Amino acid sequence: MLGYFLTNLQEVILGTKLAVLFPAIPLAIAADYYKLGRPWIFALSLLGLTPLAERVSFLTEQIAYFTGPTVGGLLNATCGNATELIIAILALYQNKIHVLKYSLLGSILSNLLLVLGTSLLCGGLANLKKEQRYDRKQADVNSLLLLLGLLCHMLPLMFRYAIGEGTATDFSTLEMSRASSIIMLIAYVAYIFFQLKTHRQLFDSQEEGDEEEEKVVIGFWSAFTWLAGMTIIIALLSEYVVGTIEAASDSWGISVSFLSIILLPIVGNAAEHAGSVIFALKNKLDISLGVALGSATQISMFVVPLCVVVGWTMNIQMDLDFSLLETGSLAFTIIITAFTLQDGTSHYLKGLLLFLCYIVIAACFFVHKIPQSQISEGKPFTGLFAA
Repeated sequence: MLGYFLTNLQEVILGTKLAVLFPAIPLAIAADYYKLGRPWIFALSLLGLTPLAERVSFLTEQIAYFTGPTVGGLLNATCGNATELIIAILALYQNKIHVLKYSLLGSILSNLLLVLGTSLLCGGLANLKKEQRYDRKQADVNSLLLLLGLLCHMLPLMFRYAIGEGTATDFSTLEMSRASSIIMLIAYVAYIFFQLKTHRQLFDSQEEGDEEEEKVVIGFWSAFTWLAGMTIIIALLSEYVVGTIEAASDSWGISVSFLSIILLPIVGNAAEHAGSVIFALKNKLDISLGVALGSATQISMFVVPLCVVVGWTMNIQMDLDFSLLETGSLAFTIIITAFTLQDGTSHYLKGLLLFLCYIVIAACFFVHKIPQSQISEGKPFTGLFAA
């Protein structure tokens, strides 16, 4: 038993280059126990979440070998963005709606611009003498879903500016958001059925080139136990992050919007980012696109509407109105990404341009500040149109 445990420990804990960040987990817990500075707790929790997010992805892949492709696909769809989902639920529970919306928006932007951009950039530079091609069909499916999600985000925003501010408008926007969220969840379930059952052949290319390289290294129940334990630790560190983000913002002089939209998603998407770049370097763009677009679609069409529905059951006014600047950034990101992927070929310039778009948006939110009272109370921020 001891030898079996040590073998699992080596594979799960030491089987990643991010293992050097695992000591940040006990340090974050100790910092909270001894009431050290809240910015230190925030920083250590972020560092601790990085390897955990990568290992959760590894463990779900191990479990998928035993459960079969259908259940394994659903498991990967559920656990692939476990960090973002847990942070979102905790922010919702603490009624920090701005942190919730910012973190979810940032995850979509990160996947579409940072993860996909750096993948195309690195893949293009590593394969300068080769023409990099990919199957447009799966990119088109994900783009359509992202555009549907964008429509559901834009309608409450346009409705509020068309009708004007007021209690009746807020109620109508909330009701519209809840109805749209149900539609988004139905669309996501249809997408899962489409991907795993009726049109599986469109997505099989993501797995063909990788079958020989991957193998089972731990058993089913071992992987399940490690996954449950790491999920609990992620929940604990996520609670630290959500509870200390305002203190870190004040201490470091960095806006909450920048920390939530840029910093948190980089940590949560560490596994997707690394995997996508590695596959792009090997000229396997179908897998890279599946990782980046699939994760963004999951956040937009599953996690966001799920938070609205969960908030509904908790009597919390979580809606799909992400304000003008945030929704505009999302709209341009989706449109730029759709145009980038429309011809089925790639080169390093496309990746560079996507990456530069991400830098511009990051600079925008670095200087974007909202009153602390609105963050604490969860009031909507209307920017130039505020009364």
